Amino acid sequence: MKKFYSLTLSLLVGVVVFGQIAFDPSIETDWITDEVKVGPSPLTTQVLFIGGHHQVQTTATYGNAAGTQLAKQWHDFIGFTPDNEAGTQDLGWVSVNHEMVVQDDKIGDGGGMTVFKIRRDPTTDSLVIVNQTLGDGRTGEFFNVDFANTVGETGMNCGGIMSIVDGRIWTAEEWFRTSNGSIADRDTGMFTIGTGTANYPNATSGFPGFNGQTVEKFQNYNYMVEIDPREAVAIRKQYNWGRQGFEGGCITPDNTTVYLGEDGTPGLFTKFVADTPGDFTSGTTYVYKQDVSGNPWIEVNNANLDTMLNIQVHSYSRGATMFNRIEWVVYNTDNDKIYFTETGRDNPGGRFSNGSAIGGTHAAHTMARATAQGTHPDSSDYADYYGRVMEYDPATDQLRVYIEGGPDLNDGVGISEYPETHLSNPDGLGMLYVNNKAYLIINEDLNGTSRGRVPAGVSNRTCELYLVDTDIANPTWDDLVRIAQVPLGAEVTGATGTPDGKTILFNSQHPSTSNPFPYNNSCTIAVTGWDRSTVSLEEPNKGEKGFNLYPNPTTRFVYFNEADDVAIYNAVGQLIKVYRDVKRIDVAHMDSGVYYVRNSAGETKKLVIQN
Repeated sequence: MKKFYSLTLSLLVGVVVFGQIAFDPSIETDWITDEVKVGPSPLTTQVLFIGGHHQVQTTATYGNAAGTQLAKQWHDFIGFTPDNEAGTQDLGWVSVNHEMVVQDDKIGDGGGMTVFKIRRDPTTDSLVIVNQTLGDGRTGEFFNVDFANTVGETGMNCGGIMSIVDGRIWTAEEWFRTSNGSIADRDTGMFTIGTGTANYPNATSGFPGFNGQTVEKFQNYNYMVEIDPREAVAIRKQYNWGRQGFEGGCITPDNTTVYLGEDGTPGLFTKFVADTPGDFTSGTTYVYKQDVSGNPWIEVNNANLDTMLNIQVHSYSRGATMFNRIEWVVYNTDNDKIYFTETGRDNPGGRFSNGSAIGGTHAAHTMARATAQGTHPDSSDYADYYGRVMEYDPATDQLRVYIEGGPDLNDGVGISEYPETHLSNPDGLGMLYVNNKAYLIINEDLNGTSRGRVPAGVSNRTCELYLVDTDIANPTWDDLVRIAQVPLGAEVTGATGTPDGKTILFNSQHPSTSNPFPYNNSCTIAVTGWDRSTVSLEEPNKGEKGFNLYPNPTTRFVYFNEADDVAIYNAVGQLIKVYRDVKRIDVAHMDSGVYYVRNSAGETKKLVIQN
């Protein structure tokens, strides 16, 4: 006899349950579309914030009075800060990065951020923008984050950090500069930390131990920068985490350890451990070195400004592990593991050799890949076109590939033959927690279209958004659920789930201007309804021996208690499909109804599919 458990009973002691989203949220790829595509009802879609369209409230900058300006474009990272004030109906603050670098004397040079506050409509569950008045007197719905008057400007704000502890937000300055001539800035002189300059007289948000030290202006870029979303103002640049082409990071639940990724080839995997929980101005900085027995973390001197300005040279000269463009980094509270994307690129070999020349070492998966190709990672013919998602376990210090991008194809595969599931250049990474399940949200940013990343004849770098259940220990492409696609010219960025599990927020960045409004601008999108997915749960009776399958009924996946050959028959006994040595099959393509599943020993179970 089978037992069915409702979601609310899934925490019963001793009960092992398997859940899935009961409705099918997946979409088919439309290789050339001019709008954002998302899954079917009960999901609903809103465009919350439109670059170049919505007005943002600005501070007095470069001698210009405070006022309103059109919002910047190229939305990237999305941070969410919950409003935990007693009695409030507001959910919290949304922080959106702008990767586009512009020079604008009324809104601040470089990149930047916009923040706004949301609440949920109690009737429809849709999101509503909250009108606010900030401490500096600005009033409105959307607010430009002030960097110029606090930390001396910012640039190319890509990824960032959203603390799962208290919602603190950091923005990543990925735009790595090598000279003052390469920054879109009105002050290219020296910059004194903590005291400001003639153009930034109020930029006194310094850093303990570094205040009063002078750097060239371009060296004041490429940090993680903490902001206060409640007041739309930058707080400080994290000089003690090093000057890197940062992309992503995460903070562990103890509010002590920060993991950081650098978008570079080579790029560092960095860890900072605070002396006091929540105080990230004092602690120890480490870089990862995989090829050692025991502790793989090398301490670097974060009290020395020269070391922090040149952390790559100092780290690789000591054998730090090199990665191929680490993008976003997330912490999974369900299994206490760290996930990060290594997005790949077309020709990484010559870039790796720059780090190897001074002592940098290659990651184990990089060497294995090169060996399989019959080459070396430093060689110009080393290929890593698709990238991957990595998994790091802090408990064991073990790092492994969680899911490899692919399939790696040639350029002659047409749309009709193209694989249904594929993963190209994973970039942004987020978490969705819903119905006691944890899902990774994987954002694509195609670096190119070659090597079969799109079908033959498709010129668009088609970018899609995927979910993968983190209960799956070794997922394959078939485990990916495609839940959204952005329009022509755009990459999908910033995806994150709201804490109540109801909504996924994501961005459509730099779309083609030929798309219809609003999809000709960068947009922040909300897709709501994930909590309405009734989770179907089943546990095989522990007293029942032999062949078992679950969940049942199902809408997408069927799991077996052991790997076996199975055959699927319809209700009248006709053979539908045979699978060899499987522990799970996808039935989303099958019609609703009653089926029968027989294993190699001849045992048969009834299966109900509900699509």
